[in-house]
Amino acid sequence: MTDQPDHLHTTRASYDTVAADYAKLLGDSLAQSPMDRAMLTVFAELVRSGGNGPVADIGCGPGRITTFLDSLGLDVSGIDLSPGMVAVARETYPHLRFDEGALPSLDLPDGSLAGVVAWYSIIHTPPGQLPQIFEEFHRIMAPGAHLLLAFKSGDRLIHLEHAYGHDLDLDVYWLSPDQVAGLLDDAGLVERTRAIRKPDTLEKGPQGYVLASKPDHG
Repeated sequence: MTDQPDHLHTTRASYDTVAADYAKLLGDSLAQSPMDRAMLTVFAELVRSGGNGPVADIGCGPGRITTFLDSLGLDVSGIDLSPGMVAVARETYPHLRFDEGALPSLDLPDGSLAGVVAWYSIIHTPPGQLPQIFEEFHRIMAPGAHLLLAFKSGDRLIHLEHAYGHDLDLDVYWLSPDQVAGLLDDAGLVERTRAIRKPDTLEKGPQGYVLASKPDHG
């Protein structure tokens, strides 16, 4: 792990620190967000209509999105950078698979996935490093596979020193949907739709979604 970028070390350490409290605070938040559920449900329908192959929830945290996708009938597993988050997810949802992994280099075969969800998983990555991550998504996605991204919509950087009841060292990047869609296109992934929703009472700004696909050349 010594050759990984600095932001991966600080992100891992921060989420290891907050894992248990993060899971408690956000455990039922999906039930309060119909837009989030709607985007995930559309993604699930697209994957099922294409044969319902395996899906990875990358940056799964404590597994709350993974288990929702499972409830929608997907063959889903979770991957997260933080061992602490993976441990919480495994304990909470023992019927699902959760593994450790880092976004820039995932231990998954080429073209092995029918779908990828990265739910706020790219917000701690410096924008200059996003092309490598999107190229990695392209690599692991089968032709015709779908990708759903959720992120904070805007153009700013916030440094968190305290959150979820703990001291942290965490950068949070806000990204414009145009920027995200352009980088996806550069990686060979085709934007299908995008959405921006207004912040809820606990959020500090608008939230963005982009749904993209890998072209089916078969």
